Amino acid sequence: MIYFLFISKNWRFLAFGLLVALFSSFGQTYFIGVFSGEIQESLDLSHGDFGLTYSCATLASGALLFWLGGLIDRIDLRLWVTFLAILALIACIVMKVSPTVVVLAIALFLLRLGCQGLLTHTYMTSMARYFEKDRGKAISIAMLGHPIGEAIFPLLTVTFIAVIGWRDAWLVYASVGALVFYPLLLWLLRGHSERHQRYLLRLEKSSTLAPEKGHQWTKSEVIRDIRFYLIQIAMMAPPFIVTGLFVHQVHLVQAKEWSITWFATCFVFYAITSIVSSLIAGPLVDRIGARRVAPHALVPAIASMLVLALFDHPIAGLIFMGCLGMCIGIVFTAFTAVWAELYGVRYLGSIRSMVMAIMILTSAIAPALLGWLFDLDVDIETVAYVFAMWAFIGWVLLLILLGRSRRNNSNNCLSESNK
Repeated sequence: MIYFLFISKNWRFLAFGLLVALFSSFGQTYFIGVFSGEIQESLDLSHGDFGLTYSCATLASGALLFWLGGLIDRIDLRLWVTFLAILALIACIVMKVSPTVVVLAIALFLLRLGCQGLLTHTYMTSMARYFEKDRGKAISIAMLGHPIGEAIFPLLTVTFIAVIGWRDAWLVYASVGALVFYPLLLWLLRGHSERHQRYLLRLEKSSTLAPEKGHQWTKSEVIRDIRFYLIQIAMMAPPFIVTGLFVHQVHLVQAKEWSITWFATCFVFYAITSIVSSLIAGPLVDRIGARRVAPHALVPAIASMLVLALFDHPIAGLIFMGCLGMCIGIVFTAFTAVWAELYGVRYLGSIRSMVMAIMILTSAIAPALLGWLFDLDVDIETVAYVFAMWAFIGWVLLLILLGRSRRNNSNNCLSESNK
């Protein structure tokens, strides 16, 4: 009932957010990772070579995103989506041809920038910006595009590769994006001008509130806030883990002696737990705040890494992916709302562009680092133990930082009421 009334009132814009999240799949690590075996064989690349190429492309996209992401604060959303759709189409076509490692790097750069980076940034910023009281629910619904893609695309891609080859599979996805996704996005954005005007009026009213509620942080102010960097240390653990392991998923399943088909099936369970955890986290964020919910996203990440380190049975793959999906479901919902709670929404696009850039730049290290480690015969279990420790430290760090921020806000509000 909580979601039914909300969806019935805002279904068009929520569907827009969900479809943008789904469209971003073409640049996500889990999606590209399904092609990794064929790409390495076709271009004669080792794990380290492919990981380095992937990391360089991701680093470049993250650096550009730092500047480009802020444009969403100034450009009409419909024009912005058109630009991203063209960028994604070009990326898929370049990936299809990619005769050399240089062209492969360009394709990966375009996919990581346009799809994984900017499309994800777009739906997160839009949901957090245009929904205030129901921000958590809006983000949790829109981010369902990720698990839906994770449930559909790995098995579909494995089938495409077997039937038409990995290159033509990219041509199919380019056609789907151009002929289906983009027209739907424009149709779902009908009436957006009125929504944006309501958002601007809300900002004008908020300027008369108490400073702690009404102040809208600029990018330069956020850069000088030490909390921003400390929180990033903890928040970077899930994307680093997911990027590193998913891009090398072929090596992972070989090391564990699982089949690639079984691991693709495990993505379905990953998607289910991601959906469930996100839908639970959304109302919790609206009720008790993102700063209370966000730290606990790292608990299932700890469990996931311990299962991966300790067990080899195929069922362990299901549990490992399920716990990881639970983590990501909470991460996308709560972590996105944390920045709106801490810094406001007027400059959220610019602030989130920094967050996305740091996330991409940090996680870009993972494919190269893990590729080199695997080439040096470092086992999956050792890597998983290190990731578990990082997630545990991050959990404690977020509990301290976000708990202190929440208490400071409460004290400031009490001071204002006593004046």
